[in-house]
This record gives sequence, C-alpha cells and structure tokens, in this order.
Amino acid sequence: MVVRQVLSNGVTLLTERMPEMRSAAVGVWLRRGSRHETAQQSGLYHFIEHMLFKGTKSRSAEQIAAEVDAIGGHMDAFTAKEYAAFHLKVLGEQLPLAMDILGDLVQNPLFDEADIAKEKKVIFEEMAMVEDTPDDIVMEMFSSTFWPDNPLGRPILGTRETVGSFGQGELLRFFRSAFNPANLVVAAAGRVEHAAARALVERHFGALERGRPGAPARRPKVARAVVARSKKQLEQVHVCVGAPSCRQSDPARFALYVMNTVLGGSMSSRLFQNIREKRGLVYSISSGVSAYADTGVFTIYAATSLDSVREVLRLTVDEVRRMVGERLPDEELRRAKEHIKGSLLLSLEGTVSRMSHLVRQELYLGRQMSLDEIAEGIDAVTADDVQRVARRYLSGQLAASVIGSLHGYRPKAKDLLV
Repeated sequence: MVVRQVLSNGVTLLTERMPEMRSAAVGVWLRRGSRHETAQQSGLYHFIEHMLFKGTKSRSAEQIAAEVDAIGGHMDAFTAKEYAAFHLKVLGEQLPLAMDILGDLVQNPLFDEADIAKEKKVIFEEMAMVEDTPDDIVMEMFSSTFWPDNPLGRPILGTRETVGSFGQGELLRFFRSAFNPANLVVAAAGRVEHAAARALVERHFGALERGRPGAPARRPKVARAVVARSKKQLEQVHVCVGAPSCRQSDPARFALYVMNTVLGGSMSSRLFQNIREKRGLVYSISSGVSAYADTGVFTIYAATSLDSVREVLRLTVDEVRRMVGERLPDEELRRAKEHIKGSLLLSLEGTVSRMSHLVRQELYLGRQMSLDEIAEGIDAVTADDVQRVARRYLSGQLAASVIGSLHGYRPKAKDLLV
C-alpha cells in the first residue's frame, strides 16, 4: 500500500510497505536537475551531488562511509535532467540511522574549499571517461544538436569551463535556494511503516523553513540536424538517429512503449533480428524512449564498421518507414505487450526500484498508478494506436549523430527521410 503525505512545511513523504522484504530503501529526491540550470551554471547540480558526500558539520566523509558499511548498507546518488536523488538501502530496523544520515547529508554539507578543488579534478576525470566511451559521446552529440540552446541538450556533468568556475559562495547560494521543502520528496519502500517513517521525516526535515518551488523549465525547440565527428582511434562507427516523442504523462505513451519494443527495444525486435541476427552487420543495435515533463525523444543506437554503416543506416530507416506505413500484426502486438508487462514487474521486485518508481510517478503524474492500472493501459493499446504514434513522431527527417574514423563519411539528410 502506498501512502502519500505532505508535511506542514511542504516536504512530500511517500511510503510503500512491503512486509515480505527484509530491507528498506529510503531516498531524498530533489525536484530539480540539470535542465533547471543556466548555461553558466551547467553542471552545478551534479557537482553539489558529489559535494554532499564530502562531509557535514557532524560527520566526515570517512565517518559517513564507515557508518553505512557498519550496517551493511548501500548508499548511492545521481543527478538527472529533471531531478536528483540521494538514497540508502538498509535492513528495515536500520531505517532510523539511514534517515539520520540522509538528513545530515542534504542539510549540513560543508562545501570545504579544499574539497571543492579536489572534486573538480574527480569530475574532470569523469568527463574524460565519457570521452573514452563512444556510445556516450554520440548520445551527447545527438542531444546537443536535437535541443540546441536549451539545458536539455547540455551534458549533466557540465563543461570544464563551467565546473572550473564554481566557487564556495556560488555552491552555497545555489544549494540553499534549491534544497528547500517545496522541492524535496522523501520516499521509502520495503520493511517500513508509514507512521514511523513520518516521525523520522518530521524529526530530520520538519524544522526546515518552507521555500518556493523553482521556476519551471523552458520547453525546448527541436532541430532535426545531422552531425558527424571524426575520431580516428575508434574501431567502429557509432550512430544515433532519432525523433521527438511524447512527454511522461501523455496517454499515448503506452502505444509508444509498444512501438519501441517492436522496433528495437528487445532481442526479438525488428532492428535486432533484421540487422544483427540475419545479416551480422552489428553487435549492438537498440532503440529507446526518454521522456520528460513536457517533451521526449525516441532514439536508435547502433555500432558497426565503416564499410557497413551505410547499409545499417539504410536498413534502420527502412524499418522505421515500415513502422509508419504498415499496421502491426496481432502476434507482434501481443508479444510486445507481454514483454513490457513482464519487464516492468521484474524491474520492480527490489526495494530501491520500488522507491524510485514511487517518486517518478509523483513527479510526473502527481499520483500513484497501480501496476494493474499500468497493465490495463498497455493491454488497451491497439495496432492502430501504434501506427498513429509512429506517424505522429517518426514521419519526416530523422535527426542523426555519427562518430568514428569516418574518412569523410557523413549521412545525408535525404537518406534519413521517413
């Protein structure tokens, strides 16, 4: 059973009791992410995420790690485009300590100047790691040209220039502005009782002064550009093609999920079977949907040789055209629905995934959809619905990004027309 409660100062609490579990996952989520930054602030939320683990007024970084290790817990954090999260997984009886640690982390960071200088080096290494990962680079290239002049198109890590400019004063001001009750969601799932969780949240977060939610993000404009970057040391050519898709709360999302599963979202998908299994042209090819509060993007990624890239791209566009132009066979529709439902249920077997699921539904839907309601939405999708969303989003020219040892190769816009 999911229980939702808003404290008097504006902190939102979500709990789901899972009595069969021995563990509990608890997280503090921020309703702000990298798309809420200005160009000069790019990477600030991610940098603050790192700094919150560097020590508080009452705990050193080493003490934080030792306390979590002493109870066999697992602590993690991440920054996304529209939110950030700090969470702990512990045995149910250790929930009070977990809440104490998280409350301390997100309210009492030190932002020590020496730690700031060291963490900049860590993040520069993280940026270098991305540069050594071509599938990450090609996706960043795609986003930056797909959403030009908008925070959604910028990397979550920021740039060397922006991160290098961050100082203690700016970090403190930004932190105090963002980490206020109006922007905070505390969620717990597993061996947890709502009344006990509420008491812990009131103890550790109840004294925070009510703040104001941040300004809404600016909706991006889409540019269906083609961009190529030569990187001679790469053995493969990495390709990303894509088109706009729906927002997180759009009723058409269920049909879009089915379309994605059929096209490239599973091992039995058309792209995987036709391009990898039948022709052996790639090792990796897949499609995916990234959805946000007001927009979304559908992408296809593939890695292949320079000799095969033209054929891979041609076959990929052919499959997209087929999705737009032909009605989905009943058996393929049924198989895709069952895949989505099975994958969803399997993904929600753990306490961390259930806790995360609670928050994302709160952020994007403003309510909790039961698994039965989600399954009903998937089951209600028809072949006509799938073709309708395919025509709506995939018709026209696909955007594309390519990286590799290209020797002058660059996809032509006319080859990406659907």
